[in-house]
Amino acid sequence: MRSRRAPLLIAALVAALLTTGAAAVVVPAAQAAVASCSAPAWSSSAVYVGGNQVTHAGAAWRAKWWTQGETPGTTGEWGVWERTGTCDGGGTPTDPPGTEDFPVSQAQFNSFFPNRNSFYTYSGLVAALSAYPGFANSGSETIQKREAAAFLANVSHETGGLVHIVEQNTANYPHYCDTSQSYGCPAGNDQYYGRGPIQLSWNFNYKAAGDALGIDLLRNPRLVQTDSAIAWKTGLWYWNTQNGPGTMTPHAAIVNDRGFGETIRSINGSIECNGGNPAQVQSRVDTYLRFTSALGVTPGGNLHC
Repeated sequence: MRSRRAPLLIAALVAALLTTGAAAVVVPAAQAAVASCSAPAWSSSAVYVGGNQVTHAGAAWRAKWWTQGETPGTTGEWGVWERTGTCDGGGTPTDPPGTEDFPVSQAQFNSFFPNRNSFYTYSGLVAALSAYPGFANSGSETIQKREAAAFLANVSHETGGLVHIVEQNTANYPHYCDTSQSYGCPAGNDQYYGRGPIQLSWNFNYKAAGDALGIDLLRNPRLVQTDSAIAWKTGLWYWNTQNGPGTMTPHAAIVNDRGFGETIRSINGSIECNGGNPAQVQSRVDTYLRFTSALGVTPGGNLHC
C-alpha cells in the first residue's frame, strides 16, 4: 500500500512550488469529506493536497494526499483520488441505489472494463441486483468479493471485455430455435441468438429467464440487447439458477467454496473443461485472478476445470 506523505513534507513541497511558481497550486480551504459537484474541474497541471475536491468524467473526487498529474479514477481504489459520487447534473453527487450492497465500486468496474460498450452500465448492473439479493451478498466478505470477481471474469470472457452485446457469428442465429418446444419461437426462428453478459441463447432459455424475471422475453428477446438492466438480470438469472453442463449453479460453486473452476464448468464446461479447451479456461482464470487481486481478496483453490 502506498504510504502517505508526512505533513511537514507536504507543507515543504507546497511552499517550494508556491515560491518557484513552477505550477499552479490548489490549497484546500477545509478538509471536507463530502464531495461537491460544484468543485472545479481537475487540471493535469495543478498541484492538489489532501482534501482538495475536483470534478472529472462526470464524478466528484477528493484528493487523499499531495498529487499532480494523476488522473482521477485511472488507478482504481489504490490511487490518490477518492471517488465520492457521480454528478447527476443537479449539483449533488449520487451513487446508483444498491451500490453499498455490491463489493465492486463503480471506479473498479470501470477499471476492469476500460473498453466496454456503453450499453453495459454499472447502474444497470446495480439495478439488476434486486432480482437476486443473495448474489455477491452471501457468506463472508471474502466469499462475496470472490463471487463478484468470478461473475465479472466470466462475463468478461463471454463478451470480449463487455464489448459485445450480441453473438458475433450471425450464421448461428437460425440454430437457436428448438421447434420441439410447444411455445415455439414467436419472435422468429432467428431471434434467439446470444445476447447480454452471459450471451443468453435458445428460445427455451429466453422463456425460462423471462418467466423467472417476470418479463416476456420469449416474444421480446431484443430487450436483452436494448435494456441494460434486463441484460444484466439475464446474466444473474443464469448465474444464480442454472447448472448448465455442470452439477451446480455458479453461485453455489463460489458460496460453497468449490472454486472458480466449477463456475466455468457450469457456463461452458462441455466445451472447455476436462481438457476441451485449456487456453479458454486459462483466459477466464487469468481475468479472475486480476479481478480478485484488485479487490484485495485471495482467489481460493480449484481454479481450473
